[in-house]
Amino acid sequence: MRFTRGRGGADPTGHPLPRRAGALAVALLTLVAGAVLAGRDAVDAQAAPGGHADHAYVLSPEQERAALELQLAPVRGSEFRADCPSKGRSNDDPIVRPGQPGASHMHEFFGNTTTNAFSTLTSLRAGATTCDPVADRSAYWVPTLYQNGTAVTPQSVRIYYQGITDRANVQPYPQGLRIVVGNPLAAGPDQNPAARWNCVGIPQASRDFPVCPAGSRLETYLDFPTCWDGRNLDSADHKSHMAFGLGGVGGTCPASHPVPVPRLEFLITYDVRGTGLTLGGTRDGANVTTAPGYTFHGDFFNAWDEQALADRVRQCVVDGYVCGNDGKPIQQ
Repeated sequence: MRFTRGRGGADPTGHPLPRRAGALAVALLTLVAGAVLAGRDAVDAQAAPGGHADHAYVLSPEQERAALELQLAPVRGSEFRADCPSKGRSNDDPIVRPGQPGASHMHEFFGNTTTNAFSTLTSLRAGATTCDPVADRSAYWVPTLYQNGTAVTPQSVRIYYQGITDRANVQPYPQGLRIVVGNPLAAGPDQNPAARWNCVGIPQASRDFPVCPAGSRLETYLDFPTCWDGRNLDSADHKSHMAFGLGGVGGTCPASHPVPVPRLEFLITYDVRGTGLTLGGTRDGANVTTAPGYTFHGDFFNAWDEQALADRVRQCVVDGYVCGNDGKPIQQ
């Protein structure tokens, strides 16, 4: 299924201009019922031993609607960013497979240069980073992209932190917070609304890989939940401590997750076009390099300097400015 993203150019920060809700809203909302039911079936089928079901990611109907609504959110005037080139790839996952080196499918890691299967908040805080600003020592990762069996390093990775839900009351992430978003076990495009791929300059996107023409490049957006339960830095499924805000942009957090946090958004660009694209993934309990685009997902392990993050949340998100990498406003 394809839907219109309606990017319409970029603002002075390089961020897409507000997204047009019309065609995209209709297309996204029609996914909800089928996606939720199909996703439940997929998790049931993969819950057997060896199925890596602990990495599944299926939302309730209410949360699925909330996630889709927030994908439409126009963002201008309330965000800051970090540019975090790839630090390399490995078969590690310190959230889903902590302490088990080589146990995961292949991931591309951004940010903290020490990230591995044994990473902890202490080790990340002591590590270096590829990020600008260097105050961001967080670990970020996604499945490695392949074209015709060859791993592709992202051309650019920009991490946005945005004021989407209850902006006036947004709180900084606590250090050590861990989040996974997306469904790596999706058996079809409708089972992972988080997966969004498009070609630069072409206002169409899809759950699976598009075929980008000459002169364009492949890019993907990945949006994280905007509400925290206020207690847990992680949960057994790596998602239950987080929730998507209700009511779209400007909405509120559910009572179960009362603390609004910035919306984390990955914008990753790859200098590839054409066919032959796959991802690192898990199929039938085995790690593969041939997973389809609709299994895309991402992980975040927060290790920002506490004061630097708090300053950016207050001065950029709460006060309503677009800020550059230095955390200073560049437009209102």
